[in-house]
Parts: sequence; structure tokens; C-alpha cells
Amino acid sequence: MGDLVSPLALTDKIYYRGVSELSSRDSDLAAVVSRWGDPPFWCHAPGFSGIVIAILSQQVSLESAHTAFAKLETVVGAIHPEKFLYLDDSTLRGIGFSRQKISYVRGIAHKIMTGAFDLKGLESMPDDQARKRLMEVRGIGAWTADTYLLFALRRSDAWPSGDLALAKAIQELRELPTVPSSETVDQIAETWRPWRAVAARILWHHYLNERGRASSA
Repeated sequence: MGDLVSPLALTDKIYYRGVSELSSRDSDLAAVVSRWGDPPFWCHAPGFSGIVIAILSQQVSLESAHTAFAKLETVVGAIHPEKFLYLDDSTLRGIGFSRQKISYVRGIAHKIMTGAFDLKGLESMPDDQARKRLMEVRGIGAWTADTYLLFALRRSDAWPSGDLALAKAIQELRELPTVPSSETVDQIAETWRPWRAVAARILWHHYLNERGRASSA
């Protein structure tokens, strides 16, 4: 793990090393890679835009979140806090933001512009500290913080506890009679440390391909 950059951040090389290591340790994950190939190294840009896509992804499909994000980019171009704050409710609702998500993202944009929330500073924090700081912000719960760590900060061991797609993927791969509880899923994921973020991408790779949605993540 000595060649990891800024705390436990994945690069392409390290990511695919993690895929290889997990495949050698877990036959279910190996089966996914054997059938569908290596999972893409799905990432988001860090910073405000990464927070926006994380919040848009709350409790909706990947397709819906990405469609809304693409519409936002069409309207404002590069997504910055000050540009977001210029948009009125009607425009944001038309893009795909709920009233609650408008409130969340506006609040975060204000915090960033006033210096009350230092997103850049998260990049040098250990996972637990960065997660705690994110969750102090209104609109960012555990799942949103974890997905920001995973996709935007590219942390190797971030794990989005409670993600239903991951639970369903585990159910299918392990041929379980019911979808496992979040607690059970988290226990299983412990065996994948320090590559849980890589394991999550392998599981999403399975979930999406099984449903004909390989390009959706």
C-alpha cells in the first residue's frame, strides 16, 4: 500500500491491483470479473460538483441522477457554488431537483462561498475524519458521505453502507433467499478490507450488467 497517493486514494494502477487481489481472495467477486470483465473505475470530480451528484443520487436511480446532473451542466456549464446560487427554484425543479435537494445544495454552496465548509481540506483527511466532517453538513448523511469518499476522493476502503444495489448483488452472487440486511452486508464487506471501494464497484458492475445497464454508473 506504500504507493497510494493522498490518504488511501486510488489511481488506475492501484485500482486494478485491488480488482486482481479481491478476485484471488473471493470466488464470488472473481466470478463477476470472469463473466463481465474488469469493473470500470467509476469516479466523480472532487469538490462542489461531486457533492451535487452525490446529493442528486439520494434515493433515486442512477439514470435519474445522471440525467439531472447533465441538465445542470447544460444550463450552467462548469458547476460552481456561485453559479448554482443564481438558479431559481423553477429552473432547478425543471432540471430534476426536489425542493429538499435544492435546499441542501444551496446551503452547501453558501457554506463553501463563506468558507464555512472547506471541501478541498477533505482531501488530506483520513477517511473517518473526512466522513465526520461531511456528515456535519445538512443534507449529507452517511450514505452520501461514503459515496463522496468513494467516487470523488477515490478512497480505497470507502463503503456505502445501506446501498440496496450492493445488497441485491450480494444476494444474487451468494444465492441467498432474501436480500441481506445492511448489518449482514457490512459484515461481509469486512473481509474485503482494505479494498471495500473496489469491491463495491465489482458488485455494482454485476448489478448493472445483470440488468442491461452496464453504462449507467
